[in-house]
Amino acid sequence: MLEGFNEMDALTDRGFLPGMSKEEREKIAKSETMAIRLSNIANMVLFAAKIYASIRSRSLAIIASTLDSLLDLLSGFILWFTACQMQSRNPYQYPIGKRRMQPLGILVFASVMATLGLQIILESVRSLMSDGNKSRRKEQETWLVDIMLSVTLVKLGLVIYCRSFTNEIVKAYAQDHFFDVITNVIGLVAALLANYVEGWIDPVGAVILALYTIHSWSMTVLENVNSLVGRSAAPEYLQKLTYLCWNHHKAIRHIDTVRAYTFGSHYFVEVDIVLPSEMPLREAHDIGEALQEKLEQLPEIERAFVHLDYEFTHKPEHAQSHDD
Repeated sequence: MLEGFNEMDALTDRGFLPGMSKEEREKIAKSETMAIRLSNIANMVLFAAKIYASIRSRSLAIIASTLDSLLDLLSGFILWFTACQMQSRNPYQYPIGKRRMQPLGILVFASVMATLGLQIILESVRSLMSDGNKSRRKEQETWLVDIMLSVTLVKLGLVIYCRSFTNEIVKAYAQDHFFDVITNVIGLVAALLANYVEGWIDPVGAVILALYTIHSWSMTVLENVNSLVGRSAAPEYLQKLTYLCWNHHKAIRHIDTVRAYTFGSHYFVEVDIVLPSEMPLREAHDIGEALQEKLEQLPEIERAFVHLDYEFTHKPEHAQSHDD
């Protein structure tokens, strides 16, 4: 909490947040862009290799692992597409921006992936009921082991590389690579055990991977639903905003309301401050506008709205929305 207050003090004193120099930011941005490009190229190449392994082995566990790689590719494409759309601003058709495009795209994509995961589960159950106990081929599948081990080692290297960055998108890629390592290992072990122990292990492994994929994307869906419905920020973050507002100007007598709620990946902020009733409109406006600019300098905030008042005993201006 004290660290957050110190950050707000720096913003109040300097008028901007202290940070790295322009050259340092550009250098880090280039490194982050390189990490994302390497991740995308690796995902495409390794996905092609796993498709080949799926066709040759016809292992349901390997197919389920390949489905998880497809998730990585499509999710990366969605992040890229929505980022491009959000950058192309049109203040007339989209006056408040397009921040909700990213969670909306992820929701649509997750629905499709959940359907594919259920199809894998149904196919695995059908295999168990039909010939799950029949023995499979016993010959050693050297090429399958080579492909899956190579894919796993490359993904493990990308995990270590991407985790060295602080950028949230690069960290998300690191998490995807880590999940891919897990699914690759489970898929390979299930396929080998099905070849040399019991045939039913392969569809069981596919069911485990499909359930894991559905569960991980269900958590992603819940997170993005919260960002779409306007969930409130954490109390600690509201404390920081209140602290910043109170120390903004000595003329502020009271802080009536401080709200911060999700709007896509960022926050919208609403602040009601109380100023002296005899203060000239020009001075009051300048105080409110300066506070708005301060709030919008915070990286988590998309837009800030500052309402000026001269007393705080009245009912909320938006009482209709709080009747429930």
